[in-house]
Amino acid sequence: MTGTDHLSRTDHLSRGAREADTRVGEGRVRDARGAAPRREVLISGASIAGPALAFWLNRSGFAVTVVEKAGALRGGGYPIDVRGTAREVVRRMGLLPRLREAHIDLRRLTFLEGDGGEVASISPHAVTGGVAGQDLEVRRGDLTEALYAAVRDDVEFLFDDSIDTLDQSGDGVDVTFRGGGRRTFDMVFGADGLHSRTRELAFGPEEQFHRYLGYCFAGFTVRNTFGLTHELMMWNDPGRAAALYAVGDNDDVHAFLNFAHPEPPFGAFRNPVAQRDLVAQRDLVASVFAGAGWEVPGMLAALRDADDLFFDAVSQIRMPRWSSGRVALVGDAAYAPSFLTGQGTSLALVGAYMLADSLAHRDHAAGFAAYEAGTRAFVTMNQDQVGEGDATLFPTTAEALEQRNAMLRGLTAMPSGEGRSAHSALTLPAVEPVS
Repeated sequence: MTGTDHLSRTDHLSRGAREADTRVGEGRVRDARGAAPRREVLISGASIAGPALAFWLNRSGFAVTVVEKAGALRGGGYPIDVRGTAREVVRRMGLLPRLREAHIDLRRLTFLEGDGGEVASISPHAVTGGVAGQDLEVRRGDLTEALYAAVRDDVEFLFDDSIDTLDQSGDGVDVTFRGGGRRTFDMVFGADGLHSRTRELAFGPEEQFHRYLGYCFAGFTVRNTFGLTHELMMWNDPGRAAALYAVGDNDDVHAFLNFAHPEPPFGAFRNPVAQRDLVAQRDLVASVFAGAGWEVPGMLAALRDADDLFFDAVSQIRMPRWSSGRVALVGDAAYAPSFLTGQGTSLALVGAYMLADSLAHRDHAAGFAAYEAGTRAFVTMNQDQVGEGDATLFPTTAEALEQRNAMLRGLTAMPSGEGRSAHSALTLPAVEPVS
């Protein structure tokens, strides 16, 4: 049974919540045997960081609720990587066998000139910094379903709802939900992505933490009429890139259009109520790629009808601290590294583990301090793999494009070990693996 089969738009109550004997105050749960009160926490976001954090907090004895604005678990989605230290996290969760079965066997990466001619066809690991036979690449939906399956019987999920307001007091966080509910929690965690509502409520507007890297992108799926199988083809001219990514044999193909843009088009990727302006997104992409060759005209035509368009700026989140009072952030909400690093999912998994471990035997203040002390250097090292406007695979000038192509033609291995080193730069605190 998949996560989407299992869920409905109604609240999914955990076994722990059903067995709770009494509530002590509004932010404590006492179990049926009369044990000490469990700290009750709320996590906003049910994608990757949220369920991973829920898993480890539940294991440490917290009573966990996860709220998700979508009506059900989000399946599908583009492929994502699990590398280095993050691979050890999923092993300790007992998910490694399932994710190995879901692994995408990407066999070839082909780069094309502006006229469609081939520059080079090489092993994907030669440019991604991955390690063949160790790193995992899976469909995003396969990972979210695996994470959800690991916690659904022990954690309360509230779908089709979200946090409306937060009010911190000395003893907890009073939360009102958009659906009308009100509850108090010991702590609240924002795991709700790059454009985090939790971060905005607790820390202020996104713009003060948003580090734009000079690019925007659009992703959507198209029919596999190209004869592609287990491969990615990327076309470039200065400041523009188009890619077709076939994760299987006859599956739909993931289409990506990436382009340099002088400043983040905030009006195009989110309006004041955080709704996506699809017309503005499609118009911007179409204008940038007008006159492009290869398969781009067909991709633009498909873009007009795509019902799964995802558009955003290529950005990082850089914050001086990841907690405020009893509210803390994890994953992209705290330290989005951008897809250019390939480390967004891995940082989310590692950050969730470190946050939960830091809180296992500490109060919120000491726990949050330990989380930052143990995790920030790892995060910074991975974020620093890419800077503004220097993405090697997406050159913005003709000279830089020719230099990249010359490198690709002679490439047999990653130019340096820096990427691999960053992926595995943190050693996790010890914990017994889940059997």
